[in-house]
Amino acid sequence: MSDHDTDDRDGGSDDGGAQKVVRAEELFGESREIWIELDGVRYRLRITRRGKLILQK
Repeated sequence: MSDHDTDDRDGGSDDGGAQKVVRAEELFGESREIWIELDGVRYRLRITRRGKLILQK
């Protein structure tokens, strides 16, 4: 982690409460799953039949 990275596991934010919101439609488009890469590791984010999000390593 760099000096500018924060650990948000507690749900807190140091930006005064203004958090970026991205609509799922912007990420997924017509697809039901996308791949996200973080630190060289790929994760699959998908929308289930019931409309829930599942993140898998």
